[in-house]
Amino acid sequence: MTADDGATGEGGAGGAAREKVVDEDFGDGTDPLALRLESLILGAERRYTPFQAARAAGVSMDLAARFWRAMGFADIGQAKALTEADVLALRRLAGLVEAGLLSEPMAVQVARSTGQTTARLADWQIDSFLMGLTEPQEPGLSRTEITYPLVELLLPELEEFLIYVWRRQLAAATGRVVQAADDAEMVDRRLAVGFADLVGFTRLTRRLEEEELGELVEAFETTAADLVAAHGGRLIKTLGDEVLYAADDAGTAAEIGLRLIETLAHDETMPELRVGIAFGTVTTRMGDVFGTTVNLASRLTSIAPRDAVLVDSAFAEELARSGDAPKSEAEAAAAGGTDYRFALQPMWQRPVRGLGVVEPWLLTRRGG
Repeated sequence: MTADDGATGEGGAGGAAREKVVDEDFGDGTDPLALRLESLILGAERRYTPFQAARAAGVSMDLAARFWRAMGFADIGQAKALTEADVLALRRLAGLVEAGLLSEPMAVQVARSTGQTTARLADWQIDSFLMGLTEPQEPGLSRTEITYPLVELLLPELEEFLIYVWRRQLAAATGRVVQAADDAEMVDRRLAVGFADLVGFTRLTRRLEEEELGELVEAFETTAADLVAAHGGRLIKTLGDEVLYAADDAGTAAEIGLRLIETLAHDETMPELRVGIAFGTVTTRMGDVFGTTVNLASRLTSIAPRDAVLVDSAFAEELARSGDAPKSEAEAAAAGGTDYRFALQPMWQRPVRGLGVVEPWLLTRRGG
């Protein structure tokens, strides 16, 4: 969708070039099966140009274009490529703003976060799921011929499952927020943040075939996601050779970090792992986390020994406060060493770029 105020498109040589792209993408040359699949998935046929859709939704062309771009959709000039569902989506977002439930910038953020999340989900489903299922099942049937009936069968099931998971995640996120001590803590919260990084990944990219590398990354991400979820943490994002997770308490984050090390150490196909964890105030935005605590966790990961977990002093203090680790070995000896889950060994203080001098602690299991 473009921000033009009229339905005639742009003039001059630039406009002609734009119209040519539009014709190629949305004109009569579009693959008929692609159009049928689009109609099946969207539940409607193409009917509106962007200008017509904006007018039907009762919003300005400028606001409609901002919503579209935030959702991750490309500008299409004034091609007739939009449906009733597109009009309804614009009307709903604009309605939330008009009712005062969302500010206009917040509505754009809602569009952007939803678009980014679902775009990745859709790409994964097509690349890793549908492509495998659309292999020819019968001699003489091409992948193209089997795709439409397969999507027709899967679409309602996947849609219901997506809504179920989203509601579950929304309930969990809402529960965490309402338990915050005060309003400020709903946005700026004290969390444990951990990074886990595969050692020598750059060298692996030069040695492994693309398919092997993809399988390794997928196995790492799957293992990390399962462990983080199983032990009560939240996977924030994956970056190929690195995962970022968060937990409400230090004990949970420590257990996840050590479990990651232990699990991958028993997998001969996996490289060694380094984990860094920090505890402190974190700003949350659109499902991501930001701030000095996150930066510190990342720096600790970069200096951590192989197959080891480094934590900052605030994290070590939080483990001691919660009774998960002793404040000192003398305290542990006095308690018989049986009441603690973790052990902490102070490392040499060192300067960390952008964060000054930090005192890392080596985290291990008690008696491990």
